[in-house]
Amino acid sequence: MAPNWTHLVRFIAKEDGLPHLGQIDAKLHPDAGLSWEQGKEIKAKLIRGSIYDGQVTSKELTVSQLLEPITAEQTRIVRCLGLNYRDHAKEANMPIPDVPVLFIKPNTAISGPAPQKVPIPKFVQDGTSDYEGELTLIIGKTGKDIPESEALDYVLGYTVGNDISARAQQFKNSQWCFSKGLDASAPIGPTLVSPSALGDPGNLKVRTIHNGNVVQDSSTKELIFTIAHVIAFLSQGTTLEQGTVIMTGTPPGIGAMRNPKVVLNHDDDIRVEIENIGTLINKIYYE
Repeated sequence: MAPNWTHLVRFIAKEDGLPHLGQIDAKLHPDAGLSWEQGKEIKAKLIRGSIYDGQVTSKELTVSQLLEPITAEQTRIVRCLGLNYRDHAKEANMPIPDVPVLFIKPNTAISGPAPQKVPIPKFVQDGTSDYEGELTLIIGKTGKDIPESEALDYVLGYTVGNDISARAQQFKNSQWCFSKGLDASAPIGPTLVSPSALGDPGNLKVRTIHNGNVVQDSSTKELIFTIAHVIAFLSQGTTLEQGTVIMTGTPPGIGAMRNPKVVLNHDDDIRVEIENIGTLINKIYYE
């Protein structure tokens, strides 16, 4: 059975203290992350089933805490794109790539919105911890060798992500999986928006705000490789499993490229907002 939700959240309910899936009213709460931060009461209609087949019921629960829309255990793998915005390539003084630049994060990188914090391990507390606001999607059905013309049919929903990166470690190695794959380095959420409700994923404003200052401000119009192209490319000769999370790249303004540089320090506030999806808010915690 196909799911019938449009704005899904995973949350802890005030009524029973347990995690649930729910549908929020996007007219009342167009940005669930901000609504939660502002202390507004958020009601969610209980969803029976999983994120893949869930059906919205009439029963309402009150959100006590917002969680990531898919758990680390449910996530098969996190596939990520580097250098996928034209304006970011210009910022980095790098040529536009001919094919997608790819790396992965393990499922243990998945975490959620505030009050969950982004932990920075001691060995990378070196003044190079960085943010990357990204449009993120979840694959809803397994496929292989997916034609680009059918690729968007495999998208379960879109959410907000932050590719937390340890730059000193990244620049020591040509492979980025370690420096970008630390525990809880891929916070996502809180809202998962269905493709039918979102519309065109290639025309969304993307902003990252660090301690109240806008540090990234672009649009998915700047994507070098479209969502459909990315899915088709990733599925060539490779099974793209249900539950795969794809982070689609970051726009310009990353801390390492700014002058002066911007670093994620202990207790910093970092948030990513994407038009028609919402805001992912986290604090930074130095372990």
